[in-house]
Amino acid sequence: MVELTKVQPRVQPKFIMNATINVVCCKWKTLANGEVPLMLRICKDSKKKYQSLGISIPVKYWDFTRNKLKTNCPNREYIQKIILNKQAELQQRMLELKSEDREYTANMLLNDADKAVKHKTVGQFYQDLIQQYAVESKCGNRLIYKSSYNSLYTFTKGNLDIPFSTINASWLCNYEKWLRSKGNKETTMSLMLRTLRSTYNKAIENKYARKSDYPFNEYKIGKFDVSTEKRAIDKADMMKFTTDIPSVGKRQYVQLSKDIFMFSYLCGGINFTDIANLTSKNIVDGKRLHYVRQKTGKLIKLGLSDAALRIIERYSSDSHGYLFPILNVEIHKTALQKQNRIHKILSKVNSNLKLIAIQLGLNTNLTTYVARHSFATVLKKSGVNIALISEALGHSDLATTQIYLDSFDNEQIDDAMKNLL
Repeated sequence: MVELTKVQPRVQPKFIMNATINVVCCKWKTLANGEVPLMLRICKDSKKKYQSLGISIPVKYWDFTRNKLKTNCPNREYIQKIILNKQAELQQRMLELKSEDREYTANMLLNDADKAVKHKTVGQFYQDLIQQYAVESKCGNRLIYKSSYNSLYTFTKGNLDIPFSTINASWLCNYEKWLRSKGNKETTMSLMLRTLRSTYNKAIENKYARKSDYPFNEYKIGKFDVSTEKRAIDKADMMKFTTDIPSVGKRQYVQLSKDIFMFSYLCGGINFTDIANLTSKNIVDGKRLHYVRQKTGKLIKLGLSDAALRIIERYSSDSHGYLFPILNVEIHKTALQKQNRIHKILSKVNSNLKLIAIQLGLNTNLTTYVARHSFATVLKKSGVNIALISEALGHSDLATTQIYLDSFDNEQIDDAMKNLL
């Protein structure tokens, strides 16, 4: 008995029909100067699309039999060059689409060719962007885009030598799955993808990517849950910070970590970066704190309690030009040097705060930002005007909160802050 072998059907390769590109002399469309325009005609899937070349000639200089300029046409070489360059643009875009195995229409071909892109890979564009932010001393932006670059570099196993057109909805879904597999939170995933989206938009603006390739109309970032859990401790727990804390070994910055946390709580939830940049010039009349918040550019004016003044005094002889021994005027001179130093010390401070939380019996993930939340929460529970502190202090609508704060005079704010201890 003869055994029959089942023949597997051959998978036919995807065939994409090429477009045809011709130049036509529109003799049916006489212009006011008596000349007729030359246009490109693109035929694809039995559909025609016309595009003006911005050229018109007297009809007698066009050879309709051979469909080209006659040899006696004035400026013949110049006109020919324009025609050939435009045809070359369209043919190049056709080749790109075909190599990417992408379907296209005549309309898409024309729109893409009108917005011809310069060559720069995703990796190159990111590196240039990061360098630009460094030169402009935009250290926060530099850090965010550097983190995004590092994440993408790891995801692609070091292969970011790809055009932006490679990043489509499917690619983004795979990146999201990879981020989840690494245990990233929704807020982190949202930040990474929003930064990539921002980079893609900048690439389009600078003509390194095409708007027609833009994948974020199909892939939606808004699906991520970016609401954060309330991070605050109550007044009774805050009072524990006024007591001596047992030693936590030889770790650096333990006392500083505790003092930074309390100072933030006592001074309107001032964040770590603003604390690090405070100098004696920010102390007014020996008892008030005036500073411009870096994140919003708003001037903040607060009264300093005795407890806050004692914290400042503790570091008065060892602060190297600042109120707290975080930055050093002799070492940290550029914006990038300051940003790197602040980032390094903040990491150490937050690590120490977690150990301090254990020592104090606090069941919370203690960071410097908890002090900001706690400031607002304690005042709210003390019956302070909600418009003054606002539920959104430092959370979902910081700008509105700051507008509210600016509308109150110093005495109102000072009276409210007497409820902190």
